[in-house]
Amino acid sequence: MTDSMNRRIVLASRPTGAPTEQNFRLETVEKPTPQAGEVLLRTIYLSLDPYMRGRMSAAESYAAPVAIDDVMVGGTVCQVEESHNPEFAVGEWVLSYTTGWQSYSVSNGQGLLKLGMNPSHPSYALGVLGMPGFTAYMGLLDIGAPKAGETIVVASATGPVGATVGQIGKIKQCRVVGIAGGEEKCRHAVEVLGFDACIDHKADDFAEQLAKACPKGIDVYYENVGGKVFDAVMPLLNTGARIPVCGLISQYNATSLPDGPDRLSLLAGLILTKRIRMQGFIIFDDYGHRYGEFAKDMSQWVAEGKVQYREQIEQGLENAPSQLIGLLEGKNFGKLVIAVNKPL
Repeated sequence: MTDSMNRRIVLASRPTGAPTEQNFRLETVEKPTPQAGEVLLRTIYLSLDPYMRGRMSAAESYAAPVAIDDVMVGGTVCQVEESHNPEFAVGEWVLSYTTGWQSYSVSNGQGLLKLGMNPSHPSYALGVLGMPGFTAYMGLLDIGAPKAGETIVVASATGPVGATVGQIGKIKQCRVVGIAGGEEKCRHAVEVLGFDACIDHKADDFAEQLAKACPKGIDVYYENVGGKVFDAVMPLLNTGARIPVCGLISQYNATSLPDGPDRLSLLAGLILTKRIRMQGFIIFDDYGHRYGEFAKDMSQWVAEGKVQYREQIEQGLENAPSQLIGLLEGKNFGKLVIAVNKPL
């Protein structure tokens, strides 16, 4: 590709069940030209996140779906390559949620978050210092409201949200039990992230191991998985437990209700008798006004080494579809980011 062209990935068709690479199409078009008051953004990093599966579906949700033949949505960290807007300098780094899966885009500057001319870790704005970190921070601290000495359980414990939830829990002096897929991820959660324990959800005796790791029950369950993990958590929930509902990745590719008995009445009964608070949230809709509070705390925790962060950076826009498919299958280890262009 030459600098005169723009590569982009569009939604070619809507998936039924798990997405395939045939649901995406890589196109090469003319690079856009900024007009007066606009800037040309050069995409350096593209974030891949579970919510993107929902945007591929036409089902009603909290945000409009991606239209067929439109560029896939996603957060990006970009550099200003050309500027006709006095608010932005060439070479400046910005966070954008309007660029999506493409090499270049044009913006009038609205909605861009300035990251400075020389940020030390620009891709962190897509993870621990961005939407995933913000999601972990507000979901745990506002809805979960942990108290010192309580037990927090979080699944996807080495993903960008789960890893941050657990580490904030330790900062707040809680017992933190993670759930992850495989021995390597569980070891990382304990040895690097500082969790008190981490249980492999692939183990045959997973539910028994979880119960043993939570001898005093569960006070906060940060929900981002659903499925069999929640089934194991339910009987361990304490009176007054809080459940922030961030995501349900185990169900994103489902085309029908899960097999087995209907447990909705059991959950409703538990919510009543144990006075459980279970609340979903959409991070920027519900907490956008508190981003400054998060940014101040998280920046300090990262700088002090209280929050560790792991990225998985993959090269090439063309690999974004296969990497998203792998993400939905739990194959990533850490925050998944695509390196699209080299920095200026």
